Amino acid sequence: MNEMKSRVTLKDNMHFDAELEGFHFNIDADPQFGGTNQGPKPKGLVLTALCGCTAMDVISILRKMRAEPEEFWVEAETTLTEEHPKVYQQVIITYHFKGGKVTEEKARKAIEMSQDKYCGVNAMLKKATTVDYKIIIE
Repeated sequence: MNEMKSRVTLKDNMHFDAELEGFHFNIDADPQFGGTNQGPKPKGLVLTALCGCTAMDVISILRKMRAEPEEFWVEAETTLTEEHPKVYQQVIITYHFKGGKVTEEKARKAIEMSQDKYCGVNAMLKKATTVDYKIIIE
């Protein structure tokens, strides 16, 4: 699939119904900008998209390596610039692995493959800011 399309429809105040690939979800603004906390903010969804994109890559690669962890999650955090347009200063992705057969070497290889080759969200963000990562294996 090379085409993507999304739509947002105003519900009230700054609350919108968002539609992507047939799925509906709410987005909203901060109360100080007329929002009513009925959904996540759009800039935060970019971090969620990054987490989902790279997580799917990494788990797929680890499964091919026969090194799947028992538990796996990815977190991303950033700070916004002070001036408008407020953009990400730097993004730090933390990959958490627990149990299973994952080693630091295999985790690092899977992450680097995602970061350098497969994750399109990461590739887009790298054009605008620095994206770094940390690995935590329990």
